[in-house]
Amino acid sequence: MPNGAIETFHVHDDDCWMNRLEGREVFPEVHELKSDAVTAGRELAKKREVEHIIRSENGTISQRNSYGQCPSGRRG
Repeated sequence: MPNGAIETFHVHDDDCWMNRLEGREVFPEVHELKSDAVTAGRELAKKREVEHIIRSENGTISQRNSYGQCPSGRRG
């Protein structure tokens, strides 16, 4: 299974929320509500046993949750 955190983020051009493998692959599901995207991202992170990074609308990290091994050098 791929390494890397799952990120939940806002797409300004389409005014929607999506999930991606940190800095890489974007998953195809598009969510109108942030809460729906967070739920989907959490499930992906749990399955992969990785960190889930939730970003606010402006792109800053608003929350981090670990569902497996904590990445070295990261706090949160």
